[in-house]
Amino acid sequence: QVQLVQSGGGLVQAGGSLRLSCAASGIVFSINTMDWYRQAPGKQRELVARITSGGSTNYADSVKGRFTISRDKAKNMVYLQMNSLKPEDTAVYYCAAALEVAGTKSTSWGQGTQVTVSS
Repeated sequence: QVQLVQSGGGLVQAGGSLRLSCAASGIVFSINTMDWYRQAPGKQRELVARITSGGSTNYADSVKGRFTISRDKAKNMVYLQMNSLKPEDTAVYYCAAALEVAGTKSTSWGQGTQVTVSS
């Protein structure tokens, strides 16, 4: 399996920036894509950004142009740089790794980290 440990997050004013980090350990060679999700109170968890093993990225429309996902394979890290933050970005953010081992797919999740954007 893969273990994911998140860091970063916190409280920031609107217009500010934060960077989230996610460190992967375990059978990291099995990771296909790495994602950042978020879940706001009373809302469903939503996909914010995705990066594939080949480096392709995609983003939710709500964060395009403001958030950047990146991956350092050598360090087994994935990052989410969040700029021009808005109060509506307030949520618990989770990193996730989509795995495939011997044809079996699964997902590993980080512990979550709170991001709060004040107006």
